[in-house]
Amino acid sequence: MENVHILAQRVSTRGDYLPFNTEQYINREADPIHKLVEQLQTTLHIDELLTVFAEHAQRIIKLSGLQFHSSLGVAQMYNSDNQHTPFKFDLELNEEHLGQLVYFCQYQINDAIKAKLCRLHSTLLYPMRNALTYNRVLKLATKDSLTGLYNRSQFSDSLAQRIERGRRLQSNFSLMLLDLDNFKQVNDRHGHSAGDEVLIKFADILKQSVRSTDTVYRFGGDEFAIIIDDPQFTTNKVIAERVMSAVRNCHVLSKFGVTTSIGFTLSTIQDCEASIFARTDKGLYKAKADGRDCARTS
Repeated sequence: MENVHILAQRVSTRGDYLPFNTEQYINREADPIHKLVEQLQTTLHIDELLTVFAEHAQRIIKLSGLQFHSSLGVAQMYNSDNQHTPFKFDLELNEEHLGQLVYFCQYQINDAIKAKLCRLHSTLLYPMRNALTYNRVLKLATKDSLTGLYNRSQFSDSLAQRIERGRRLQSNFSLMLLDLDNFKQVNDRHGHSAGDEVLIKFADILKQSVRSTDTVYRFGGDEFAIIIDDPQFTTNKVIAERVMSAVRNCHVLSKFGVTTSIGFTLSTIQDCEASIFARTDKGLYKAKADGRDCARTS
């Protein structure tokens, strides 16, 4: 049998022998930067990236919060406390400006700490660029290009998920459908650019009229929906009155004679997507039949 010789080295801190380069791999596994790089490659969600990164940045700076500002908006680490002084760093990769990293810290950051943070940022550049690309594509697939609201496909997914969650947790919600009265005449008389102006303004009104827990969707045309995370008639009425009042007082919509009709309903544990949508749609037709510019339930 042929003899096999293994080159080995003695590790000073241990009494055994290891093959050459083994100590190098042991140290690499224990290297915090190497662990950070591996962890950052496990997600394409920007909030999760920031949370992972913040855990390692804590070794350099005692931060209370961390945000990332980009063309997609503002993302932040979980449980971010943004009350302290912000310190901003631009993230750039191959002359591409990815966005701005904002640390929130109670204490001032000196030049030495800034230099360490900038070196640490190199681990974040490629994972952040990948996450931004992924989220931009996802946004195109789920958002209406004109208004920036979620589209009909996303509404269908969200409604199914909310119904299933309601069954599992025994929690109800509300569904509201809205469309614009006299919208067709805007396109016919003034052109589609005027129609687009009306739709964008109405979408802004809807976004300003709901709470952070509610979600607004555009089906297409002048049809909109809101999933309201509250099974109370009073909540629906407050939101409906807020929307109708804002529409009446909006200069853009008023000059074209546009108002809105609204139907809403409360979910039940027995509901499926078709049943709750049909019930809400019935409320919308009631509003149309009662002279428009009103809200009705079914």
